[in-house]
Amino acid sequence: MRDTHEDEQHGPLAGFTVGVTAARRAEEFGALLERRGATVLRAPALRIVPLADDGELLAATREIIGSVPDTVVVTTAVGFRGWIEAAAGWGLGDRLPAALRGAELLVRGPKAKGAVRAAGLTESWSAASESMAEVLDRLLAEGVTGRRIALQLHGEPLPGFIEPLRAAGAEVLPVPVYRWTGPEDIAPLDRLLDTTLARGLDALTFTSAPAAASLLGRAERRGLLPELLGALRDDVLVACVGPVTAQPLRARGIGTVQPERFRIAPLVQLLCQELPARAPALPVAGRRVQIRGHAVLVDGEPRPVQPAGMALLHALARRPGWVVARADLLRALPGGGTDEHAVETAMARLRTALGAPGLIQTVVKRGYRLALDPAEDGGDLR
Repeated sequence: MRDTHEDEQHGPLAGFTVGVTAARRAEEFGALLERRGATVLRAPALRIVPLADDGELLAATREIIGSVPDTVVVTTAVGFRGWIEAAAGWGLGDRLPAALRGAELLVRGPKAKGAVRAAGLTESWSAASESMAEVLDRLLAEGVTGRRIALQLHGEPLPGFIEPLRAAGAEVLPVPVYRWTGPEDIAPLDRLLDTTLARGLDALTFTSAPAAASLLGRAERRGLLPELLGALRDDVLVACVGPVTAQPLRARGIGTVQPERFRIAPLVQLLCQELPARAPALPVAGRRVQIRGHAVLVDGEPRPVQPAGMALLHALARRPGWVVARADLLRALPGGGTDEHAVETAMARLRTALGAPGLIQTVVKRGYRLALDPAEDGGDLR
């Protein structure tokens, strides 16, 4: 059971490290996590390149004004606003909205709907699930043979959307309002990748499918993709803002968690539920001990612990109350080694950090154990 007083005091994410790959709203997202106690590692996996001066966008805009399509699909609020602003910069600020009024406007969710209405337009329909799959299903159900459909892209080509429409007889006009590209400085992303491989993250978050694809691609270029997939499948919680974002990860067999509402704030709340649930509290030597990513909560008080100490604690917590041999603890220490004296040194520092030496018992000639309360371990030293 979670201690709500502890959450109020230090935040439900105290002691956890969360990776943020977002490019847009990264500071806002990180601040929400930090206010709840998390340590945040920021590393934009991509950057958005606006196309206000791009000839391809200008050409698509002029084509739509010159020959209004039957349907216009609006996929993102930021993209639609950027398109309207770019048109105004080209002197087409009145003509583009006028052309769009003559088309059926389909939007992917409430944020895109808000952008459409802010431009003085009214949508014909909005996808309740906020997914492109629902938009595609509606179009195909209506029948698209001979119809001209303009599609506002959101950073990637969307072949899984365009190709079925063309196969069904539609003419599809892509409108590339912005593009995703790699980050200008790759070093933060590499640090995030290395930290993930070292299991230094408790959770890794994604707010766009291109960001997920970018991290996977960077790992592949560095020859680290198998190791990354192993870390994400087994040890690091992967949290996505929605199912579209999760697609590149699911394609690699990585399980993800997603909030019911595809927004940043619900994603933060989901992490506040999921991460503490993965670190259940243990009754140890009359104390309540919760072992988190880089800290231990002792009776609700966070106590920072060095990586070597956390490695020992996690090894002991995998079999709470059971004796763990020094040789097994040595293998758990970062960097390995062959001298069991390293275990004794790390254990001494760990006990000091915990501020309660009795939490870990020394079992002479055998090893160490968490001093699990008798009600939990039956009083058996095992």
